Amino acid sequence: MATPQNTRRGWHVAETQPIAAVPPEPGMDQAAEQATEQTQVIRPVSPGKGKPSLLKASGSMAVATLTSRITGFLWKLMLAGVIGFGIENDSFNVANTLPNMLFELLIGGVLTSVVVPVLVRARKGDSDGGERFVQQLMTLAAVVLAAGTLLAMIAAPLLTVALVSDSDESNRDLVTAFAYLLLPQIFFYGISALVGAILQAKQIFSPPAWAPVVNNLVVIATIGALALMPGEISLNPVSMTDPQVLVLGVGVTLGVVCQALVQLPALRRTGFRMRWRWGWDRRLSEFGGLALWMLGYVAISQIGLVALSRVATANAQGAWSTYSYVWMLLQLPYGVIGFSIMTAILPRMSAAAADGDHQRVIDDLSLGNRLSTVTLLPVSAVMTALGVPLSLALFAVKSDMSGQANTLGLALAVSAFGVLPYALTMMQMRTFNALSDARTPTLIMVVMTAAKVLMAFALPVFLAPDQVVFGLTFVNSFTFIVGWLVGEIWLRNRLGPLGSRRFLKTLAKTLTASVAGGLLCWGSVVGVDALIPGEAGAGTGWLQLLVGTVVGFAAIFGLMSVLRVAELQPAIGRLTGLLRRR
Repeated sequence: MATPQNTRRGWHVAETQPIAAVPPEPGMDQAAEQATEQTQVIRPVSPGKGKPSLLKASGSMAVATLTSRITGFLWKLMLAGVIGFGIENDSFNVANTLPNMLFELLIGGVLTSVVVPVLVRARKGDSDGGERFVQQLMTLAAVVLAAGTLLAMIAAPLLTVALVSDSDESNRDLVTAFAYLLLPQIFFYGISALVGAILQAKQIFSPPAWAPVVNNLVVIATIGALALMPGEISLNPVSMTDPQVLVLGVGVTLGVVCQALVQLPALRRTGFRMRWRWGWDRRLSEFGGLALWMLGYVAISQIGLVALSRVATANAQGAWSTYSYVWMLLQLPYGVIGFSIMTAILPRMSAAAADGDHQRVIDDLSLGNRLSTVTLLPVSAVMTALGVPLSLALFAVKSDMSGQANTLGLALAVSAFGVLPYALTMMQMRTFNALSDARTPTLIMVVMTAAKVLMAFALPVFLAPDQVVFGLTFVNSFTFIVGWLVGEIWLRNRLGPLGSRRFLKTLAKTLTASVAGGLLCWGSVVGVDALIPGEAGAGTGWLQLLVGTVVGFAAIFGLMSVLRVAELQPAIGRLTGLLRRR
């Protein structure tokens, strides 16, 4: 078998250990997450077989992911500008969370953790290239998705009751009206993910990676149309036939439909022809245990989501929307930087795990953690200092939105510390997956969810209703510290010493530089504010953002160079190298 040094030139999908997906939180670009999760490649094969380098493909996917995150953020930003942060936005966001949750429960987690490796093996081992198996799989998936979507639509009022508290700060009727229009997404999310998995098993990466961008462009056009419509969404009485409700609900669902359809021509070009083929393949049964643990993982994670939703909708209008927007902003650095680092590290780690070489697994885990630290911790520091200016710049598009944008900015500032713990927790989860262990990530999720639920329901006791949103964003980020520490203990029990001394040394140096740079960044924001009289708005926010970003990152990376953080240059080289290989 080739050494890791030799195999870095080209990574390809091949038979291996399955990697489980991590269910998205609200506000995450769900489509982009599916596209990137399913491209985590596992075992290296020798280059020179005429197949495209996955490292090169990963660079292209990083660009696609970045584009998807930006366009996804853009339509969320547009939506806030059109309907604000009140009950209307809360209701839409809660309803739009439902199809994501139910898709993951029905097939999403199992699809990524179980089906992708089976597809690869079927393609290599079956005389027909796995076509019969894929036809069986698509037939089964279509039936499960259609039945699940129908049942979800019938149960829409009950699902609303589960997610939304009955209070003056929420509107269950509007959530239910949106849910009826948005729940059909379940079926098309499933078809999109399955077609993407089939294409990726055939080493065709671009259509699944770029399909979410098509989705986002359709939604952007939808919100543009909504902005041109006279009147507002009616809260009394609520009606699903309200023109604004129809345009928003149908348009967002149409985006997911387009995301699925845009991948079909690429599937046809591979020579695959869809036909109904009934039956169960024994290869799926072989992964039953893994599938059950993955379903448990997904189900448990949704309990935490339900708890946050109920607390948010019970205490303040706009709290759930604010939480969702904050989580989306926190996802941006991880979605681009964390994905790029993980793409580079995971194949080596998984190959080492397949060989039973635990020392190499530990070395790769340590490297991934250190690269994540030197790239994401500075981002956390700058986001903490610039939370309010960033929010004002992006969301104070109207004069009457400054107060809501300020709240969002403060919520971002108190939770930005969670970016790095999130990345470290995900790296640990992938390490367990590489070791063919789906049980431990599920148990870690139990601990994380228990902590999240207990802290979330305790918040109204200690915080005023309009302050609860700050607690929710803090709790979500703190949960990843819990997951990181618990994962560290379990990994030590599984692999032995993890070489933490080197990681802690890098963490200490980077944290020192980040705190100092973050304080200078905050000082520059205060200075700009003092120079410009009047109430801060979008214009002031952009100036503070520009000055603070330059000062903050220059100070942080300058101090890291002075402190001789060894991983700084490799981290920057890794990211720029991936982008150049697009």
